[in-house]
Amino acid sequence: MALDSFFSQKISSETFSKASDLKDRIIFTLLALFVYRIGTYIPLPGLDPAIIEDLAKKYLSGSGFLGMFNMFSGGALSRMTVFALNLMPYISASIVIQLMTVISPQLEALKKEGAVGRQKINQYTRYLTIFVCSFHAYAISLWLMNIPNSPVVIGKLFPVIAVPSLVCGTMFLVWLGEQMTSRGVGNGSSLLIFAGIVANMPASIANIIELGRAGALSLMSVVVIFAIAVAVIVFVVYIERAQRRVAINYPQRQAMMQQGKVLDVNHLPLKINSAGVIPPIFAYSLMSLPVVLASSFGTESEIASGIVSFFTRGGVLYSLVLVFLIMFFSFFYTAVVFNPTETADNLKKAGGFIPGVRPGQATAEYLDYILTRLTVVGALYMSFVCLIPDMINAKFGVHFIFGGTGILIIVGVTIDTISQIYTHILSHQYRGVLKKAGRKK
Repeated sequence: MALDSFFSQKISSETFSKASDLKDRIIFTLLALFVYRIGTYIPLPGLDPAIIEDLAKKYLSGSGFLGMFNMFSGGALSRMTVFALNLMPYISASIVIQLMTVISPQLEALKKEGAVGRQKINQYTRYLTIFVCSFHAYAISLWLMNIPNSPVVIGKLFPVIAVPSLVCGTMFLVWLGEQMTSRGVGNGSSLLIFAGIVANMPASIANIIELGRAGALSLMSVVVIFAIAVAVIVFVVYIERAQRRVAINYPQRQAMMQQGKVLDVNHLPLKINSAGVIPPIFAYSLMSLPVVLASSFGTESEIASGIVSFFTRGGVLYSLVLVFLIMFFSFFYTAVVFNPTETADNLKKAGGFIPGVRPGQATAEYLDYILTRLTVVGALYMSFVCLIPDMINAKFGVHFIFGGTGILIIVGVTIDTISQIYTHILSHQYRGVLKKAGRKK
């Protein structure tokens, strides 16, 4: 594993300083993140900033879905800027297209065509992103126009200005993320979301400390909250790095030893959380849909008020439904990203086999059995992490940012970025060795 090698091996500062390509990539990534943070402060035209600030305190300061959406955008939604939608429409479109590749034979065929097929699928994803982003932008503009004490100061022309501005802001972030992937250290879209989440952490930490200084929280409560934060981070890192290694033997690849020939054993790594952060994102999206629809009709009616109160975070029924959806999407998305039958066929074609298991269908059933148990553990793990902010809020009455999808994204992106940097350093070292070998010849 690259990350384990990164921590176990020492990389000298001289080696890092000679990797000029890596330094250029890091500088480009930092500049791109700086441009992104500037964009989160460019407001939409036609809005009163003072009223927007009041609305943000009323609707976006909690731990509900809108608060989580604002956390992903780095506070851009609370300031109602051109980056208010962030990359959420692009993420939704990517997930839908990825799921459609399982249902649609045409998309599945494109996926197997290599680089050309992936380029075509990316093009479809961008088209769907524009559609989803336009819908979200139009809904936000209508909500801002019809809300009591509306911040809109230009009247009915506001959607004409707001929708193109929000769509252009999201598509610019899509382009910026692609540039960071190709010219930076990689994972451009993930790093943009990572930067948005991290940007809110100092304010959340300062808020908890201020509550302790003001006497709203006891000193012991503050210590317990920060201790839980550290424990959650360690727990998430441990689970995200955990693997179930299935031994694979390749009889054709035999290593010569003094006592004779022995089998060269490889491993098939299966992660506990194969689905990543997709199940919580899907679950929160479905849970927020009834609230959005009820709010669009107004909360004056008893039915709408009942729907909004039921789907508010923190309730027992809400938590049970959330856990059920996370487990459902964990199994669904794991089945999308990992096909035991296809993996078993590839092993059989490569001449590999699992010790004690016959190649072919028996191998597929064995892998499916292991993956099912791992998915159960991974789904329960994600459900627990996502419920931690609600439990902290119920116990201490504070918004806890070190939990839920936010901490899953932070840990995942950090681990992946470190692995990317280590890969670039290794690549530079190998190029240096090859150059020296060429000069000697």
